[in-house]
Amino acid sequence: MAKTSMINREAKRAKLAKKFAAKRDELKKIVSSESASYEEKMDAVVKLQKLPRDSSPSRQTTRCALTGRPRAVYSKFGLGRNMLRKATMNGDVPGLRKASW
Repeated sequence: MAKTSMINREAKRAKLAKKFAAKRDELKKIVSSESASYEEKMDAVVKLQKLPRDSSPSRQTTRCALTGRPRAVYSKFGLGRNMLRKATMNGDVPGLRKASW
């Protein structure tokens, strides 16, 4: 089980990313725009840098829904490798079973 503080930190990052998503998109459009002047682009870059660091969606990591484990998480199921294996053995994941040949 992951530390509660780490799980809460990820929840905070998700909340901030959602809150600042529209503002971030606006500023990124200005930066990548060909019609914007150099000064406008630099102003947009500075504003983008002043946004909270955790508001960037790339800072979020996927975590297992059951244990909070940050590594080896299958995004299709939202579970870590060991919890996915347990769920598969119990028959909780439809269409997935242990391979045997």
